[in-house]
Amino acid sequence: MEVTTSIVQTHIDKALLGQQAAYNFLLNTFWNDVYGFQLKRTQNTYEAEEITIETFSKAFDKLSTYKKEYTFSTWLTTISKNIHIDRIRKKQSSIRSHISFKNNDELVSSLKDDAPTAEDTIIREQNLAQLLQYIKGLKPGYQEMINLRYFQEMSYKEMAEYLDEPMNNVKVKLLRARRLLTDVITRAEQ
Repeated sequence: MEVTTSIVQTHIDKALLGQQAAYNFLLNTFWNDVYGFQLKRTQNTYEAEEITIETFSKAFDKLSTYKKEYTFSTWLTTISKNIHIDRIRKKQSSIRSHISFKNNDELVSSLKDDAPTAEDTIIREQNLAQLLQYIKGLKPGYQEMINLRYFQEMSYKEMAEYLDEPMNNVKVKLLRARRLLTDVITRAEQ
């Protein structure tokens, strides 16, 4: 299916109404574009992934400010570029002053999380031993997200406190972890 501007706008509108599937669609559709952009800029997979997560976190938090006259991917790329520039400035400032800065707590919007997604259903229905093997196929950071959410049954707030990260970052990382886990399971079952 070709992703047209109208399809993207429909999902943005649904996301603004709190529909989790719409956030998943936006994340899955534009992840590779933002990540690829950052990978070229940073030349570092870890940093590119962190900036991409922060980009979606910020974009989802500020989704109501998106203006239809811009393409969504351009809007995301601009957010991503600004985050990278801010990180560079903070590093340079930190080096000059020899003081480490801590991120300010960000206001986070609440994503509705009341209906089980297809990924949730797969996680519950899979044989536990096989599921653990699939989870081991993920990067350690994503393994931790799955573990905290589904095995330790932490809320987003508890996860944010435990990981000492903004709640939106936790939400985006968990979305990404679930998507990657679903991909691993799908490939294994083909």
